[in-house]
Amino acid sequence: MMDDERLVSVGYTEDDRSIETSLRPHTLREYVGQEDVKKSLSIYIQASLARHEPLDHILLYGPPGLGKTTLASIVAAEMGQNIRVTSGPAIEKPGDLAAMLSNLSEGDVLFIDEIHRLSRAVEEVLYPAMEDFAIDIMIGKGPTARSLRLPVPRFTLIGATTRFGMLSAPLRDRFGIIYRLELYTPEELSRIVTRSAGLLKVKQAEPDGMLEIARRSRGTPRIANRMLRRARDYADVCNNGILSAKMADEALVMNGVDSLGLDKTDRTMLATMMDKFGGGPVGLDTLAATTGEDAATIESVYEPYLMQLGFIMRTPRGRVCTQPAWAYMHREMPGSADDAGDGQQTRMEI
Repeated sequence: MMDDERLVSVGYTEDDRSIETSLRPHTLREYVGQEDVKKSLSIYIQASLARHEPLDHILLYGPPGLGKTTLASIVAAEMGQNIRVTSGPAIEKPGDLAAMLSNLSEGDVLFIDEIHRLSRAVEEVLYPAMEDFAIDIMIGKGPTARSLRLPVPRFTLIGATTRFGMLSAPLRDRFGIIYRLELYTPEELSRIVTRSAGLLKVKQAEPDGMLEIARRSRGTPRIANRMLRRARDYADVCNNGILSAKMADEALVMNGVDSLGLDKTDRTMLATMMDKFGGGPVGLDTLAATTGEDAATIESVYEPYLMQLGFIMRTPRGRVCTQPAWAYMHREMPGSADDAGDGQQTRMEI
């Protein structure tokens, strides 16, 4: 199953694109969760406005779907400035970035999503722009080539990444404000989907129905809002538009999402580890070949939530299913997961 076909996918789908913009909050007061980030950002914004200076460059990192793009838009709105949105892969050449920077106005916000995917050549142009608000352009070729420094408007760069470790140290060090966005609690997600239900004109969104959706959303607002839309459809047809906990449960079960927020793909991965490898240890490449999924997808999409639940853990020898995972799958755990893995490996080698 492709990740973007899953209800619990953290990826950005076309369906999300058409709805999510209208559901986004527009001020820090409306933004739910990330309280520490909001508190410090509010202080920095007030200080910058008082000094009539652009805000320092900001780096946001954390799992996808937590609201990094939304937070960047809110920062621009709170500063009373325009925002220009782009992504690392979209800036192919240094000239693309130079043109973008030259077209900014004083104090504007430039938001670069997936900033870890900028090419090294583009990064080199970005460094002086961030520090000195100038770009260096080479004129001519060979012995007659010379460098020309052109000023650009003072701006605020907001970078977003899901791969903090892939950022180069020189780029990372040029950000004055760095925040990690954390997964949301069920209570915070319940507030988010309640607000979204109002914007989506859900006929009757009961609190227990909102909490039921929130509990299964993997701590991610994007998933919560997607589940809300599917549950709304189900309630409209089956319960006269009343979205109760029972309706939310039935809608999500119909889409293969259980009470813990796991879907068929997650359960297949756990079953494969248990049935074919005795619960592990099993290497990532072996698991990918056995399940038919890409290794990078397993590592970045499936594993994080299973690890958050405590269902699998990484060891130097590979992935291992834990006791709670065996209980969840209604299987008898071998005496030792490591021993079971050793026995499986020996049988395969023979």
